[in-house]
Amino acid sequence: MSAKKPFILRIDPEKLKALEKWAADEFRSTNGQIEYIIDQALRKSGRWGKKKSPQNEEIK
Repeated sequence: MSAKKPFILRIDPEKLKALEKWAADEFRSTNGQIEYIIDQALRKSGRWGKKKSPQNEEIK
């Protein structure tokens, strides 16, 4: 397993409360939920995950 780098996150208390509820609903820790959300956003934006083959890349 790769090492994880800790960092401080400043978040609005109401957003944190909603995030904690969401995490509990999905049986995750709050930290695990944040990692899941970030992972999904990175994959959706194409910034993480499988690398594109040269055939699938747009011509610029």
